[in-house]
Amino acid sequence: MALSQSDLDSLDAAIASSELEVELDGRRIRYRSITELQAARAHVANVLAAQAPGRRAGGAFRFNFTTSRGD
Repeated sequence: MALSQSDLDSLDAAIASSELEVELDGRRIRYRSITELQAARAHVANVLAAQAPGRRAGGAFRFNFTTSRGD
């Protein structure tokens, strides 16, 4: 099952309304708790972030600073 932004939106809506049942990809899924629902949301968000073009995995950046001193 490929995850999409609409799946993430459905999870967000369920969290906002405290609903434990969500429809994803035509299937109804019932979570046991809000904590489990939030974990599913975090997983979907991570998968989508990794698939996004132009984004580096890990989210870390490296900067090199140099100075130029006069003689």
